Amino acid sequence: MSKILVVDDEKAIVDILKFNLQREGYVVVTAYNGEEGLQVFERENPDLMLLDIMMPKMDGLQVCKTIRNKYDTPIIMLTAKAEEVDKVLGLELGADDYVTKPFSVRELMARIKANLRRNVLENKNTEEVQVMTFDNMSINTNRYEVTIDDVPIALTVREYELLKFLATRKEQIFTREQLLEKVWGYEYYGDVRTVDVTIRRLREKIEDVPGKPKFILTKRGIGYYFKG
Repeated sequence: MSKILVVDDEKAIVDILKFNLQREGYVVVTAYNGEEGLQVFERENPDLMLLDIMMPKMDGLQVCKTIRNKYDTPIIMLTAKAEEVDKVLGLELGADDYVTKPFSVRELMARIKANLRRNVLENKNTEEVQVMTFDNMSINTNRYEVTIDDVPIALTVREYELLKFLATRKEQIFTREQLLEKVWGYEYYGDVRTVDVTIRRLREKIEDVPGKPKFILTKRGIGYYFKG
């Protein structure tokens, strides 16, 4: 069963999350500040991290940035703030998802399962290596690897899944709402800025000129599609 690291300075929140996660069958490890969270992360190598933003010693945004320098482990940010800037900043730093407190346990569990999908698929043995090539970019769907000019590109779970989804459906235009449903795996209640931020981060990593993309294009007023 997957191991989940919960990092939050509010013990009551940690206890509630731990109880519900263990009830779902997950192995749970905990930490109560940013510095401790990094230490536990390195020691326990969790499959997913629930990370509070506002914490002592080191806030969640700093923790997320540090982890993203080395790992692509799914990170779901927990924040008591509803302001758009906190959500967007977390995504910009590499978080895969976020949940605003107070949150429903049912919704959080759905998001955890959605963000663990890639980890489950990676553990399946596949015999045939599948590689999609578009100009100077290759996507290896078995290794979850993307290369540009044969150089591996570091993508988060969500960035990879979004790229793969669009690349396997060339020329099909998808609205932001459709992408939230198909790629994120649950209803996002209209918070489409999540898609825009992830698309921007993805373009910065795979496009020669992010402002003039050749792979992921925008259909004004509708959404996005993959040209390739």
